[in-house]
Amino acid sequence: MADSQYDQFLQEATTQEPESDHALGRDCLYGLYTSWCFLNQATPQPEDAFWAAMKEKQIHPKRTGLRMKGPAAADYILASYPALV
Repeated sequence: MADSQYDQFLQEATTQEPESDHALGRDCLYGLYTSWCFLNQATPQPEDAFWAAMKEKQIHPKRTGLRMKGPAAADYILASYPALV
């Protein structure tokens, strides 16, 4: 069975750090997801569908325990902070 878009996103763009004080918050995780979709030429799902899927994966919006990694992280950071370019 193929991984879902969300599974691929989590595998390619995040890393688990449950004890980190710098885990991604709600807005950042969804923003990272939209960057990942853009880079992979995938259509991002609406935020409510995204969070429903994250809930199934036991990822809570206030305590994700996730950090960003990979090309989507760079894209998200540059898109969020255009003064860095």
